[in-house]
Amino acid sequence: MPKITYIEHGGKEHVVDVPVGLTVMEGARDNGIPGIEADCGGACACSTCHVYVDPAWTDKLPAKDAMEEDMLDFAYEPDPERSRLTCQLKVTEALDGLVVQMPEKQI
Repeated sequence: MPKITYIEHGGKEHVVDVPVGLTVMEGARDNGIPGIEADCGGACACSTCHVYVDPAWTDKLPAKDAMEEDMLDFAYEPDPERSRLTCQLKVTEALDGLVVQMPEKQI
């Protein structure tokens, strides 16, 4: 099972096993990770599951689609390279070791 590291804005790390087939957002939700609100439940209709992907991972993830790009416009301090919506990142074995950091707040 892939291990994903979620880093709170204050620096606290949570390393959790996330089953293949879930999203990175569902992994946070199911493990009680603070900082990912996921108000829309994963429908890519808000930006409350926004994270900054560790730079070592940005080129290893699937490209953002137009809907994700649009929703990131509403995120708190989006980074053009590192910002992703965790509801759009499906967990596969290839994501073992992924590191994401939460922004200061979700809006």
